[in-house]
Amino acid sequence: MIIAVQILVLILVIFSTLLVISIPVTLASPGQWEQSKNLIYTGAGIWAGLVIITGVANSFIT
Repeated sequence: MIIAVQILVLILVIFSTLLVISIPVTLASPGQWEQSKNLIYTGAGIWAGLVIITGVANSFIT
């Protein structure tokens, strides 16, 4: 179970890094917000889901 939580945390860190880089670039590019709005919201939803799943999985470790 510990390995599963470590993998979830690794995925969360990698995904967070991708979001930290991609969201400001998208917002700074002219006209990109309208094209990428759904992708950014989907990424934020996936990130929130990963945070919740990681927290729930971590609660089973004693």
